[in-house]
Amino acid sequence: MKMLWLCVALALVGAQKEAAADVSEISGEWYSILLSSDDREKIEENGSMRVFARRIDVLEDSSLSVKFHAIVNGECVAHELVADPTEEEGVYTVEYDGHNVFHIIDADPDEYVIFYVKNDNNGEGYQLIHLLGREPDVSSEIREKFVQLSQEHGIVKENILDLTKTDRCLQARDQA
Repeated sequence: MKMLWLCVALALVGAQKEAAADVSEISGEWYSILLSSDDREKIEENGSMRVFARRIDVLEDSSLSVKFHAIVNGECVAHELVADPTEEEGVYTVEYDGHNVFHIIDADPDEYVIFYVKNDNNGEGYQLIHLLGREPDVSSEIREKFVQLSQEHGIVKENILDLTKTDRCLQARDQA
C-alpha cells in the first residue's frame, strides 16, 4: 500500500513539474502580487529585487522578454531584460543584480504564475519567489499556495511581502 501511495505521489509531482515548466502560455500582461526571499533586504523598499512585473513575452528563440518597473530614487523606472533558456527545459538565466537562474514552480497561465529564482551575486546567494497574477490581485487560495511554496523553500512568513499594499508603479505601467 505504501508503494502505491509513493507511486501516486511521484506521478503527481512529475505532472506538476511538467505543467509548471511549460512557458508557452505565459506571454502577456502580469501584475506582481507577492514576493518572498530568504534575504528580506533584497525585496524590501529600495531593495534591488523589489520589482513589479508588467509583461512577459516568449520569443522565437525560446528566450523570455521580461518588462518590469522598479522604484529608483522614488520614481518608477521601466526595465526590460531577456532571459535565456538553459539546457534544462523550463529553466532560464538572466543577469540582474547578479546571476539569476529561475523556473516556474506553479502556474495556471490564465490566472497566475509563480517563479522560483536562485541569485548569485559575487558568491553571495539567496533565493526569491515571485507570484504574478493576470489581474491586480489573486484569490486567497493562490496566496495560501504561495505561502506554502515559500515555506517549503525555507522562507519564513515574515519574509513574504504583499505587493498589492504598495506602490507597484501601476500609473507608470499604463504610460509605458
